[in-house]
Amino acid sequence: MELRSVILTTGSSVVFFRLVNAGVRKLPMPESACRNAWKWRNIATSFVHSFITAIWAVLCFFLHPQMAEDLIETHSVFSHALVSFSIGYFIYDFCDMVFNQKLSQSWELLFHHLVVITCFGLSVLSCHYVGFAVVALLVEINSVFLHLRQMLRMASIAKGTLYRVNSMINLGTYVVFRINTLAWMTRWLVLNRDKVPLLAYTLGSVGMAIMTAMNIVLFYRLLRSDFLKSSTRETKKEKEM
Repeated sequence: MELRSVILTTGSSVVFFRLVNAGVRKLPMPESACRNAWKWRNIATSFVHSFITAIWAVLCFFLHPQMAEDLIETHSVFSHALVSFSIGYFIYDFCDMVFNQKLSQSWELLFHHLVVITCFGLSVLSCHYVGFAVVALLVEINSVFLHLRQMLRMASIAKGTLYRVNSMINLGTYVVFRINTLAWMTRWLVLNRDKVPLLAYTLGSVGMAIMTAMNIVLFYRLLRSDFLKSSTRETKKEKEM
């Protein structure tokens, strides 16, 4: 893929998500979410990205299975376009947070986005490690349920069957597609140390360490919020009875 195509795909992605956000603005919004309309639109836009990317990433390996055997050089135009498309989303979301949210509230995600944009950018520009980047995007399967959880909470639907089912699926996919994927990527990086240049290896190692730490913290927060607290409440009720 030429540089012009990368810029076109990435730029089109930025515009696309800007239009998605504008479209969400025109849709009905839960009354409870009106207190933070920007956050609702931001999460809804992120949900759209996760939904598209999750399907796209799976299709990349389904349509081009040989990419799984060589994550360094083997890739298709379809998978290269996916990584460029995701860079566009992260650039859009980075700017959206910078202009609409306090730095003290968004610095973690801003840092995350910078790391991803840097790693993915080097991948699409060098046409190397595109397969590795697509593996990383499999975490978006979990992000679908993670963003849905946030939207349900903002809509004051943090109780009931729908939220409970989503919480269980969210936690399950978090372990399978986020923690396990990051662990597998770290293992792959270590095993293929001799095939990876020092700069790429260092960047990948630092990026993986940061992502792993952030995801462990988020996993604990989810577990505590959706399961440990509810278990504590049930225990208290039983004691009161």
